[in-house]
Amino acid sequence: MPTVFRSGPYRFFFYAGDRAEPPHVHVEGEGNRAKFWLDPVRLQESGGFDRREINRIAALVQTHRDALLQAWDEFFHD
Repeated sequence: MPTVFRSGPYRFFFYAGDRAEPPHVHVEGEGNRAKFWLDPVRLQESGGFDRREINRIAALVQTHRDALLQAWDEFFHD
């Protein structure tokens, strides 16, 4: 599970077994989790985060979208 980056309490990462799915990122923080598709950025699932946190995380994913897609390609296409 490579961690792509951290921001505050949030860790953004991939699972090695996710190769067959469209590009996405998993997010964990304070015991909660979420999964965001990257193209386009949208919430796929969430567990525990409130709406305000989801909006904050979605903004981070959108801001770092290009870097996340590049990290996805580098990790899964090497």
